[in-house]
Amino acid sequence: MTASRDAGLVAIYADESCLGNGREGDNPGGVGVLVEFRQREDAPLVRRDLWISERATTNNRMALRSVIESMTALSRKGRRFRVSFCTDSRYIVDGMEKWVHDWAKRGWTRKSGPIENLELWRQAVEAAAAHAVCWRWVRGHAGHAQNEYANDLAVRAAGDQSSSGGLVDSGFDAWLAPRLEKSKPVTLEPFPDPATFRASRALPTAHPTSP
Repeated sequence: MTASRDAGLVAIYADESCLGNGREGDNPGGVGVLVEFRQREDAPLVRRDLWISERATTNNRMALRSVIESMTALSRKGRRFRVSFCTDSRYIVDGMEKWVHDWAKRGWTRKSGPIENLELWRQAVEAAAAHAVCWRWVRGHAGHAQNEYANDLAVRAAGDQSSSGGLVDSGFDAWLAPRLEKSKPVTLEPFPDPATFRASRALPTAHPTSP
């Protein structure tokens, strides 16, 4: 089941952090997510935050968890949305738009060897498949306000190994105000236009079917 064209529109900005990614020993990581939505088209914009952490992980694992956690949070009570998912991770955007379709055709295998983080990919696909999602890439650390905020949430979560326990009231406005006054201010991305929203192609089945 996927979201219908009249379903509510949600913008998600997600980023991940892994302190010491790829080095020996435990590498703590975090995910930061900013969610934007309106209760109705003429209503003020509402923002919520979400963050999680892992004690020993990688950037790619945390990028996948950004999808899993944010999409699962949206699906509470069986709700379905149109979702603009914005990330600076090519791993996520290329994976969701290309790789998972090829892997699914081969029974969730690939010719070049095992699929890295296979179970997390399946969980991400299953969580996102409930919604109509447009996967968007943005360059990281380039002054994009929502992406920079999500990055700050992720770095903080990785550092203090904290979790929000779901969606909570956002601190974005307080974070944004001083950054708009700098000589090189961040750029705030406007909320997506519902009239021009176009979802990426539907995701495949997350698990291979029995013969």
